[in-house]
Amino acid sequence: MKIAFVGKGGSGKTTLSSLFIRHLAATGRPVVAVDADINQHLGQALGLSDHQAAALPALGAELPHIKEYLRGGNPRIASAEQMIKTTPPGSGSRLLRIAEENPVYTRCARPVPLDGGQVRLMATGAFTEDDLGVACYHSKVGAVELYLNHLVDGSGEYVVVDMTAGSDSFASGLFTRFDVTFLVAEPTRKGVSVYRQYKEYARDFGVTLRVVGNKVQGPDDLAFLRREAGDDLLAAFGHSDWVRRLEQGAEPRFADLEAGNRQVLRALHQEVDEAHGRRDWGRYTRQMVHFHLRNAESWGNARAGADLATQVDPDFVLGEELLPTPA
Repeated sequence: MKIAFVGKGGSGKTTLSSLFIRHLAATGRPVVAVDADINQHLGQALGLSDHQAAALPALGAELPHIKEYLRGGNPRIASAEQMIKTTPPGSGSRLLRIAEENPVYTRCARPVPLDGGQVRLMATGAFTEDDLGVACYHSKVGAVELYLNHLVDGSGEYVVVDMTAGSDSFASGLFTRFDVTFLVAEPTRKGVSVYRQYKEYARDFGVTLRVVGNKVQGPDDLAFLRREAGDDLLAAFGHSDWVRRLEQGAEPRFADLEAGNRQVLRALHQEVDEAHGRRDWGRYTRQMVHFHLRNAESWGNARAGADLATQVDPDFVLGEELLPTPA
């Protein structure tokens, strides 16, 4: 299952995504966590020191190796240099699983032990001085889009992506790559403004959007979110002394998280698992082709010096049936 956490800057989306990752890990399920936020704070939220978080390999820096591995023996892709962030898999491409060992994880992922479990953590890499004036952050998250486009995940397997703040996700097709998108919203007008914008942009793409209230202090806050988000409001996370201790540098046991807030995480988990039954691999593949053709026409063909539309394999549909049958 592919899950995104989005929201206004400062809404608490990194905190909630890290708590959901901890919750999944505590159940013993395989989890890949991806920090795709320009601020790169997911590692620290999962208990890494600043030094450990800074030492994580950057997906953006490993992009040439990622492309070369994913290209595999696909005859439609002449070289890794001609792959762009939206290049879809086809016959001969290498596909990825969440729980397997592969060169992408070896180069880009690091294990993070958590209270009750362990996850793989990948990070896009921070925006550096070298990027100023010559690159946009979406060139870094292109590695995440390629990863998700080549990922075949099943029930009980999870990849959780902490996305960049606000509506920046819509600068690429990345926003369509998830089974569920959790939008973290504070009970304020600014907090729900991002929700309205996100819902409008995603309306025509079948995005499953659920609002998770955060910093909800009482019935009035909850009523405000219900009035503004309607049926999209899934749950509301209240005040947490546990989170405050974590942010102060302590390492509280996850089992000591407040019961009401643990119930919120269980509600998110249930929503994600139910979404697996609604997955449409055909639509998922068509959407990646749609955005690839748009990117190829607008800038990809000129950059690659080739017609990247020919990379599309018209008979290919991503899905679990493409994986080898276990012996």
